[in-house]
This record gives sequence, structure tokens and C-alpha cells, in this order.
Amino acid sequence: MSCKGDTRTQRSRGGGPAEQTGNTAAPSRLPLFLPLPTRPATDAEPIGAGAAARRSQAEHSAAPARPGNRGQQAPPGSYKRRGRLSAAPGPARTRSRRAPGLSLRARRRAAANQRARRGAGGSGRGAGAAMEDVSAKFVSQKISRTRWRPLPAAALQPPDVFATGSWDNEDNRISIWSAGDLGNAGLNGEYHGEPHLLCDIQHNGDVMDMQFLDQERIVVASSTGTVTIFRHHQNNQTLSADHRWAKAHYHVDQDTSCGGAACTGVVCNNPEIVTVGEDGRINLFRADQKDAVRTIDNADSSTLHAVTFLRTTEILTVNSIGQLKIWDLRQQRNEPSQIFSLAGDRVPLHCVDRHPNQQHIVATGGQDGMLSIWDIRQGTMPVSLLNAHEAEMWEVHFHPSDPDHLFTCSEDGSLWHWDTSTNVSEKPSFLHQGGRSTAYLSHSTMNQSVVSAWLSNDPTKDRMEITNLIPNQTLSVNSLDVLGPCLVYGTDAEAIYVNRQLFA
Repeated sequence: MSCKGDTRTQRSRGGGPAEQTGNTAAPSRLPLFLPLPTRPATDAEPIGAGAAARRSQAEHSAAPARPGNRGQQAPPGSYKRRGRLSAAPGPARTRSRRAPGLSLRARRRAAANQRARRGAGGSGRGAGAAMEDVSAKFVSQKISRTRWRPLPAAALQPPDVFATGSWDNEDNRISIWSAGDLGNAGLNGEYHGEPHLLCDIQHNGDVMDMQFLDQERIVVASSTGTVTIFRHHQNNQTLSADHRWAKAHYHVDQDTSCGGAACTGVVCNNPEIVTVGEDGRINLFRADQKDAVRTIDNADSSTLHAVTFLRTTEILTVNSIGQLKIWDLRQQRNEPSQIFSLAGDRVPLHCVDRHPNQQHIVATGGQDGMLSIWDIRQGTMPVSLLNAHEAEMWEVHFHPSDPDHLFTCSEDGSLWHWDTSTNVSEKPSFLHQGGRSTAYLSHSTMNQSVVSAWLSNDPTKDRMEITNLIPNQTLSVNSLDVLGPCLVYGTDAEAIYVNRQLFA
């Protein structure tokens, strides 16, 4: 990530004739009618009347109460979304150049510090203050990851426990939280109570990624290159390190005291664990084995940013030069079975998720905030490029049981819900607060599966509804997780937010 004042290059929003490469056409960008965030003035945007007015409004916006400072106003920095993106080209989308010699983590820290100096957005109830179903907790740490604990197969109740990891703090921690008082519902079905801490443990380095292995164990990727399994002891509410692979990722020599490379991504399919890192290495571990089952040392010449399972024996990775790769772990060769790429400039991809039911549908998010939809059965480029956030997209998640809903979060302080239901006009929105806009996507018939909406690039028929779940923007929203009717997300504003009534 680069700071706001970096030199930038223009990227067109508009669609146009598809570029032809052999028999494969480059996807056209769909001009979505999205509510754009109002950004603080930077070197690229001189402070003028508009910027001054926005800052003045931010200073008077409602701020959350921190422990011991209830009712006080937070510093300016919460910017509300204003305006809409019309079909005609609006303000040029920009993409920052990567600063030479800086890792993604270092660039993220620099940008976060720059935003903090301009005035932190709200904490505590913060951006969610206007949303009745959102509870929040000021935690005094920048949150890098949030994950719901998985539910038993036969469970009927909503999720009630989640984990968080922190970054860019003197003392980073892994924490287990209760989502609140689920047994105390109000007259309208709303839940009361803020998240409360069950237990936590110190973590060495920034938490780059984390995934539950089962209901008791959670796998954590560190900026030091170490991968650790922590166990949650529910009988006495404590956390302990169950197993550790020191320097699973490294730049020079695994045996030296320095030179560790950040482990940037982890995905679990109990008992198997796959990790990727800044060193371009892929590791396959088993929770019951001391050493790696398999290591692909030179899997990629660039940084691998994220990984997910495509199938039981196949994984997907995304890298810093805009490539999506499929790896078949049954094959002994250390090469991907398929490579997909963004057309044109090599925009780094930061996150990836695959459709839970239609595994050929894959979503990725990039440094330019664009949401890319891929069909891995055909072509080597995405079938759709959707205008999304104004800064890096950090995570993208299909809803695990209702994948016509997708969620994305970004460095620009926004969290969006994308709804491709065929009858969105007749369905209540997840949230009735925040900006909302409608973009048109096609179905061959009104009753066709919603899956086709993700693969469509004809903006003429059915529609997709996009809802901003954070009316008052805060600092970077680094992570989100959704399970059942519940959403949890964490921010650089040192707060965690829980919505337990997404489908209300």
C-alpha cells in the first residue's frame, strides 16, 4: 500500500469494446451506480472549499464513547459517503505505485499512520452507531483479522463466539470474544450487549491471517513467518499455543536468526493447513505432524497474498502481479495447473474466495479496490470487473450458505454487501442505514439461478443491489466474516463490530 500522496496513474471506469486476445475477450467494466466515499484531502487533492466543508462536517459527526470518555467527541476523520457514480466517467480512478523496497505490511502501516495523523475515525460504537442491530467494542488495538468460530453441523443457534487478531501494536494479541447477550432479545427481536472478552494471549508479530481449524483450535499466520496453532480451552476460558512451525516462511535461510518473511495467508481443511507468504512459498502442513508435509519453495516469483481451497486437493492463490493460480496438490510438479491474469496493468490482488456451491466461480479483490469475478472453466481473464472501493480491498467473502450475497471491505473504511438475488426489489435490505445503489446485471430468465448473476456482463436486465454497511466511514476495515445471520468486522479505529441481524 502506498501513501495518499504517491504518484498515481489513471484507470478508466468506463466500458468499451472488449480487447481481443486470441478467442478470449477482455471483460468490460460495469459502471455501477455506487455511493462513493468522500476522501480526506491529500497531495493529489488540494484542500479547497469542498474538502474544508467535508472536514467541518466530520468534526461535527457523532463519535463513539470510549471507556472513561463516554459522550466525548472523537477527533475529525469520519467521512460520510456523498454523491453517486454515474454511468458516464466520473473522477478518475487512481492506483498507487508500489513503493520500491517496502513490503505490503510496511506500506499498510505507513498509510495507517498517515490516516491516524489526519484524525482517527470513530471507535467504540463508531460507524455502527446509527445502525440499531450493530454492537461494538473499543479494544485499544488495531484489528487485522476477525473470524467466527464454526458451528457444529446440527447447530440451530446463530454463532456466538469469534476470534480477533491485531497488528501494528506494541503488544499484538489473539483474542476470543463472546458476541454479546444472545439470550436477551428486545421486543423487536434485537439483541443487547456489546462483545465481551473471554480470553486472550500475546502473539509475536502482526497477525496476518487466521482460520479456525475446528471449534477449539485456530491457526494464525505471523509477520515473522511463523505459523501457530492456538487452542481455546473452553472449560476455563484460556488460550495456549498448541503447535508452532517457526519460520515457515523466510527470505534467506530458515536457520538464521533474521530473514523471516511474512506469512500472508492461511486456509484450513482439518487436519490439513496451507500457508502462503511474501517469499512466494507454499507450505502444506498437517495439524498432527511436526514438519511440513510438502513445500513448494519457488511457487511464485512475487508475493503471494492469499490462499483458499478450490476443492479438497486443489488450492487457489493470488499474487502481487495480478495473477490467480490453481495448484493441484496431488501433482508432484511444483507448477500451477492453471494461471489466470488481469488484463493490462498488473494490479496486485489481495484477497480471494470461491463460491461455496459453484466452485468454478471465484471472486478476488485488488489494490485498486476493484472486485473481479472469474469463471475458471473458461478463458484466462475475469468475466466481470466491478467498480467497488476507492482503495485496497482487503477481504472478499461469499456468504457460506447463501452465496447470492457477497461482502467486501477496504482500506477506504467501507464495507459493502453485494446482493444478486433475483427478487431484490421485494426483499428487505440487510441494513436500512448507509448508502445504497443499484447496478444492473443480466439473467437469461427471471427465475434462473442467482449464480448466473455473478458471471453476467450484460447491464440491461435484472439488477444487483449494493449496500454500504458503514454509513459513517472510519479508518481501514481490515477484515470481515459472515456466518448465518451474523457479521463481524474489525478496523484500524481499534474497534470490533458485530451485527447479529443481517437478515432482519
